[in-house]
Amino acid sequence: MTKDGTYASPPCMAAEVDRAYFDPLGIDPEQARDVARWRRAERARLAALREGLGQAGRAQVSDRIVGHLVTVLADRGVGRGCVLSGYWPIKGEPDLRPALSDLHRTGVTIALPVVETRAAPLVFRRWTPQTRLVRGDWNIPVPPPEADELVPDTALAPCLGWADGCYRLGWGGGYFDRTLAALSPRPLTIGVAFSAARLPTIFPQPHDIPLGLILTEDGVAATRPETRTDK
Repeated sequence: MTKDGTYASPPCMAAEVDRAYFDPLGIDPEQARDVARWRRAERARLAALREGLGQAGRAQVSDRIVGHLVTVLADRGVGRGCVLSGYWPIKGEPDLRPALSDLHRTGVTIALPVVETRAAPLVFRRWTPQTRLVRGDWNIPVPPPEADELVPDTALAPCLGWADGCYRLGWGGGYFDRTLAALSPRPLTIGVAFSAARLPTIFPQPHDIPLGLILTEDGVAATRPETRTDK
């Protein structure tokens, strides 16, 4: 935290400066600290792996993910009138913006997540390709405050790492987990990840909420039983 009381890191890295976030419902504080240390090391390793792909490599992976995403959304009935939460890519995350623009043109309502209050659930504001974005907290582009606030039917979540069981390793701020815990009913959640970012486990903690499925450049890599559909 800087001298003026603001975080110097993106929202998803807030856990690195706010240790109180970890395992608030846990029984063993030492175990929670061990998991926190392990996750910080894995985040650094996975960020370096992503960076090592280079801009061209990441663009190729993004294009492959987009191809699979279109099929997955169609299989699950995401179409005209549905509300889909995407994300604005940062730190080398898969770039799905071309797919979001295409979906908007087909009648899907697109939203982007916004941090309005730190350490609180996200809100979702409507986005179109014509939306003039503003800089939100941590300089992430977001729709302006006057944009409509929406509740997503389906939400995409970038994953720094992922594990079987559809567990997601993010940057550590806990915003997505807080948001899912607050939404009722919960949207279909699709983790977007690089195939090479698969982990044997993330050592799930009480606050970790599994996603519905994990999508990589190779297709659907993991699915929770309740989200499977007959083909």
